Amino acid sequence: MPLVEDVNPWTGKPEQVWEPDGDWYRMKAKPKRVLIACERSGKVREAFNRLGHDATSCDLEPTDIPGKHHQGDVLPLLSDDWDLVLAFPPCTHLASSGARWFKEKREDGRQEAAINFFMAFTKLDHIPQVAIENPIGIMSSQFRKPDQIVQPWEFGHGETKATCLWLKGLPLLRSTKVVDGREERIHRMAPSPDRSKKRSETYSGIAMAMAQQWGKA
Repeated sequence: MPLVEDVNPWTGKPEQVWEPDGDWYRMKAKPKRVLIACERSGKVREAFNRLGHDATSCDLEPTDIPGKHHQGDVLPLLSDDWDLVLAFPPCTHLASSGARWFKEKREDGRQEAAINFFMAFTKLDHIPQVAIENPIGIMSSQFRKPDQIVQPWEFGHGETKATCLWLKGLPLLRSTKVVDGREERIHRMAPSPDRSKKRSETYSGIAMAMAQQWGKA
């Protein structure tokens, strides 16, 4: 696999990560029709498309990079016959990092709405492969424990950010490049208009691993 350069969304510094060889991969995998739900960065979408799949992202916001993107509500798209759905539902009202506001969010209905939205991706009986991503939070008890928890440092990025994966019809994601670096930078990010966006972006190393491994699963 060749090394490619990517910008770490937290530090703003360039990093090198391993990317699967697209020509070799296309010979081994049957193209899939893939929906990347709740993604505006386009990183996961383009990781799949570079390997010959037909991937579409969807978010209420426009995509950050040109590509096949539906701006709007993702729920009506879930009735289509996708081969694979990767969902990144908003974690603002679900993640343990915001536990001090849970009482207020339960009372005003924001948490219930977030739970219901998350659970919509667990009811896709007609779609053979589904992955749902979220940080550590209440869905481990509201739904079930995740099948896997991954870290950026397992995929070429020297950061710590525990990410839970709930899987249907997919294998566990295998580490591709373990590197040094265990510092949790997320709580040290300075306030900015795009702070929330940067915190929610999928690392390119993880996106590439999803495309390479789940694209041929």
